[in-house]
Amino acid sequence: MKRRCHIVPAILTEDPEALGNLVRQAETFADFVQVDIMDGRFVPSRSIACSDLVAVSPKLRWEAHLMVRQPEEQLQCFARAGAEKIVFHLEATSSPLRIIRLIRHVGVKVGLAINPETPFTTTLSLADSVDSVLFLTVHPGFYGAKFLPEVLDKVVEIRSRKPNLEIGVDGGIKEANVAEVAKLGVDCICVGSAIFVQPDPAEAFRRLQSLADKACASGNR
Repeated sequence: MKRRCHIVPAILTEDPEALGNLVRQAETFADFVQVDIMDGRFVPSRSIACSDLVAVSPKLRWEAHLMVRQPEEQLQCFARAGAEKIVFHLEATSSPLRIIRLIRHVGVKVGLAINPETPFTTTLSLADSVDSVLFLTVHPGFYGAKFLPEVLDKVVEIRSRKPNLEIGVDGGIKEANVAEVAKLGVDCICVGSAIFVQPDPAEAFRRLQSLADKACASGNR
């Protein structure tokens, strides 16, 4: 099955004004972004809130990556704000199927995020209930965290078991390793600092997408 691996700019900030600047910047070179939401409890850091996104009113398509405890408390707000997908962490709840049902109820797609230490078998049991699975290749919560290549073994395993599942990878991706990830048959790679903390974010995005495209083309032969 031929795939194209999409580079998805990931926006992470605690400053509402910076959020607006990042969104407007991304609108000039991307058509879809991920917005990271952190509550300071599930992960040590805290970021902007749903109300800040409402104020910015992004013109491009976006998904919310909720690195929060009790994600059910925020679903209505992100749906009203215009999220195309809400991605929640398996580790943030004892009732993932309930969260999946609640996200479906608010009318948006469901993504399941998986921390590096979470066993592959847990992911597999929920894969058919969600629209996508996002593997964290860093310990979440910070821009520029160390890439954990061992997570890629899980990507390979779930791709072999679920050939039609939308699979994403998030964390620590740079020009040096983007091809390694893209050739595994992933559908999207979320990239933060390697785009937004560069002198020319638009050019950095284009370079990463070009490298991913070449790797995908090689893997599809």
